[in-house]
Amino acid sequence: MDPQQILQFPHSSAPAAGTSLEIVPGVRWLRMPLPFALDHINLWLLEDGPGWTIVDCGIGTDVTRDLWDQTFAAHPGGEAPARTPAFQATRVLVTHYHPDHAGLAHWLCQRFGVRLWMSQAEYLTAHSIREGVAGYTPDNLLGMYRRNGLADEGLKKMSARGNRYRQAVPDFPHSYHRIMDGDEVRIGGRGWRVVMGHGHAPEHAALYCPELGVLISGDMVLPKISTNISVSSIDPDGNPLKQFLESLKRYAGLPGDTLVLPSHGLPFRGLRERVEQLEEHHLQQLRQLHEACEQPLSAFDAIATLFQRDLDTQQLFFAMGEAMAHLHYLYYDGSLERRTGADGVIRYLQGTAYPIGVAT
Repeated sequence: MDPQQILQFPHSSAPAAGTSLEIVPGVRWLRMPLPFALDHINLWLLEDGPGWTIVDCGIGTDVTRDLWDQTFAAHPGGEAPARTPAFQATRVLVTHYHPDHAGLAHWLCQRFGVRLWMSQAEYLTAHSIREGVAGYTPDNLLGMYRRNGLADEGLKKMSARGNRYRQAVPDFPHSYHRIMDGDEVRIGGRGWRVVMGHGHAPEHAALYCPELGVLISGDMVLPKISTNISVSSIDPDGNPLKQFLESLKRYAGLPGDTLVLPSHGLPFRGLRERVEQLEEHHLQQLRQLHEACEQPLSAFDAIATLFQRDLDTQQLFFAMGEAMAHLHYLYYDGSLERRTGADGVIRYLQGTAYPIGVAT
């Protein structure tokens, strides 16, 4: 059976760009375009007294700004414009620092005179990457990729990208309201519990409302793809895949009929089943990679095992990080040995253990 047939999708299509659709009482769904292979992001409006809490912002382009303007002019809630006050935001809440989520945070906060709500690690990471400080430099990233097997042509393509984050996040708020794991954010008289996840981003904030039975999952649980899990250049020995798999167990503990509102794809029910699918997906990837490491492989070499298709430069960027994440998991699991060759490239070879399960 197709794994997607296990999940239930209440809506067969997304709202048109520049419009919003009520998913459950007080929660509206927007979709904005992205200029990538992953060509859209879902954003959310939560009714909050006289205004709305905006959850995630879209990428920082004129196209996205124009679509936000159309959404504001349409007066979410369906009232006739003549009898409706202008749209008002009460806060902007960003799940994590990635540009499709944080790109227009500054613009929205300035427009409505409201505060950004965000976890501390995500807030500081956004500023560090924009400014190229604290190790978030192209040279640091390229050096890590070089040590993991990326050769001259790939390095040149990566170098030509420049600071893509700063282009997609043209400005960012200089103050914020910190949210932490377990916090209850009161929105429109309802409690939304912050459920932190790790691995995809340092301190990703999902939001769960028991009263509505709704989880705004951000990028942590997606219905059709597995979110990117990459090793960071500031933590080159990290084990983000283990962090991600451990985080998934937190979401699997929510009620089975929870309506999941993901950042990409369609809203769905079947959270526990989807978590099992994601665990199995990564277990299969780990087993395939372990078999491939019968001969020494660098992370760049491992891409062909994990991604059996042509990749553009942006996809190569993510694929390098993902290959490293899976190799690191197997290394720390004892399934692979790690060696640095005379050429300075790190390679992995089968060890004494064998990957028979995911993180526990």
